[in-house]
Amino acid sequence: MQAHAERKLKSAEIRSRIEPDLKEKSVEVLASLGLDLSDAIRLFLRKVVDEKGLPFAVRQPNAITVAAMVEARESTRERFEKSESLFDALESASKEEARKPS
Repeated sequence: MQAHAERKLKSAEIRSRIEPDLKEKSVEVLASLGLDLSDAIRLFLRKVVDEKGLPFAVRQPNAITVAAMVEARESTRERFEKSESLFDALESASKEEARKPS
């Protein structure tokens, strides 16, 4: 009987509006971990209480980082799906550069 008395009733309700796609993907990931959204929210809030703040760093990028991000997005340089493709392209470019007369 004592164990039952120590359990806290879960009667508080939380409502939140989120994008349907975010909810769907979250539900899939959590299900693969054996959790549902309520479990995940409860775990998150317990960590917030334990750590007396968010359980992860939230940072605002500085001006240099923002500029680099914008430059990267606007870049017209070739992009590679795999690292091997990048290294092949670099090797090929290096060989071409070596063939040029000095």
